[in-house]
Amino acid sequence: MRTADEYIRDTYDLYVGGRWTSAAAGKRFATVDPATKEPLAEVAAGKAPDVDRAVAAAREAFPGWRDTPPDERGRIVHRIGQLVREYRDELAAVESVDQGKPRSQAESDIEGAARYFEYYAGAADKLEGTTVPVGPDQLDYTVREPYGVSAQITPWNFPANLFARGVAPALVAGNATVVKPAEQTPLSTLRLAELCAEAGVPDGVVNVVTGFGDEAGAALSSHPGVDTITFTGSVPTGQAIMKRAADNVVPVTLELGGKNPAVVFPDADLDAAANWIARAIFTNAGQVCSAADRVVVHEGVHDELVERLVDRAERYDLGQGTDDPGMGPLASADQLERVTRYIDLGREEGATLATGGRALDREGYFVEPTVFTGVDTDMRIAQEEIFGPVLAVIPVADEAEALAVANDVEYGLVGGVFTADVTRAHRFARRLEAGNVYVNKWFGDTNQTPFGGYKRSGIGREKGLEALDSYLQTKNVAVNLADDDGTDLPGA
Repeated sequence: MRTADEYIRDTYDLYVGGRWTSAAAGKRFATVDPATKEPLAEVAAGKAPDVDRAVAAAREAFPGWRDTPPDERGRIVHRIGQLVREYRDELAAVESVDQGKPRSQAESDIEGAARYFEYYAGAADKLEGTTVPVGPDQLDYTVREPYGVSAQITPWNFPANLFARGVAPALVAGNATVVKPAEQTPLSTLRLAELCAEAGVPDGVVNVVTGFGDEAGAALSSHPGVDTITFTGSVPTGQAIMKRAADNVVPVTLELGGKNPAVVFPDADLDAAANWIARAIFTNAGQVCSAADRVVVHEGVHDELVERLVDRAERYDLGQGTDDPGMGPLASADQLERVTRYIDLGREEGATLATGGRALDREGYFVEPTVFTGVDTDMRIAQEEIFGPVLAVIPVADEAEALAVANDVEYGLVGGVFTADVTRAHRFARRLEAGNVYVNKWFGDTNQTPFGGYKRSGIGREKGLEALDSYLQTKNVAVNLADDDGTDLPGA
């Protein structure tokens, strides 16, 4: 198996109009291996003039891509998926070292990326409109058309996977794209742009502007040449993007994280629940928007479940992602500082540290898998997204209290319920304020299922056919078939 060093270049430019091009200001920044703090490559630092060029390239390419026969668009997008599979080892190696996640998890991410292109490719020639039965004097029908230029602002935790999650449906719908990856993890995005071109995507249809959020990201989300925006990230950044988009009256799709409850009832299989919850909080070092970062457990099985969770947390080996440990480092120095600050805050708030809680005294941004007990629902560690391997366990007395605690946050992305009672499972799923509910498992969403949040967890849906609504708008066409002038008036 080849190492990431064999794949990573010393320098990377912007990818605009089918060509590699330097940033207008000539500046670069380093992307760093979070396990060693060693720089991996120098990447072009794009700013507003570079965004202007990328949007112009996308606008120029859009009409030709829009008018490409849908079956041909589908074949090209499917070919991207095939190339992702062909270069799976390379992409996973780069992703693992650039983001820090274990190699096996990176491989799973790349498999998912390939599936997005394959799944949406099959929809390209099925984006049908409707006819509306308004009477014999008029033929009325709808068509679904692409918006134009789709801005894609992606996060650092699943860069390759989320490139595919947004770009695949955008392309299938006939849009051109400008992608701004997170500055912490840009490398897989740049390689995927190359694979899109190799698959036959015309120049200018997929563009990548690397750089910082307050420069390239802000310029892209406020650009008057952008027609729709997709963003995954934090609530404050999502709010800022919404405000910029409002100035141009541009629709947004936002996936903004969560504070997700795993609710465990006394009749649950506690071993299975502990296995799922540990995976759900410690995968990718907890840097997952749908992580199970709150356990809401009936007091009758609280101690038994905690014992199992602590046991599983303490089994994790930590190491460099390319060595495929149980858990890798956090993605950056900023993230390490954020997570350790919340761990300190949990202690200060009076929660009990059942295990973990230490940053490792070694190179890299490592923190132990951490479990807090004695957590009250009004504590900040129970209310705020930490985005790290920190689990808060909250005891409850009955189902009513469990539901109240589960819903008592400003987020509503996912939730889970562990119970042997099928009636309770359905009842609880209906009442959970979350866009996705898992029953006796976690991470149950797939490429085919819609994903998104309630409340501050976002707007719109990614994944599944429902995601295409973010990239298609509806046009109604009314054709007069009457022999006379008719009597139609507005407001009828």
